Amino acid sequence: MCLAVPMKISEITEGTAICEVDGVQREVSLMMLEDAVVGDYVLIHAGFAIEKIDPVEAQKTLDVFREVLDNGGMDL
Repeated sequence: MCLAVPMKISEITEGTAICEVDGVQREVSLMMLEDAVVGDYVLIHAGFAIEKIDPVEAQKTLDVFREVLDNGGMDL
């Protein structure tokens, strides 16, 4: 199973972004996105930001992930 996790871009340096969710930071490639800026929410898959996502939709997705984890679901 593949998951794309929404994360918020907190920093961009030369085609690479630091993205964050719930205090967890990841370095990801922006090579698949042309117009990402700090503050955008993006879907992260396999170390790449693959798509920009609306902040409301990002929050809804994160809420579902948290609910699954709170109910004994799989580890992300």
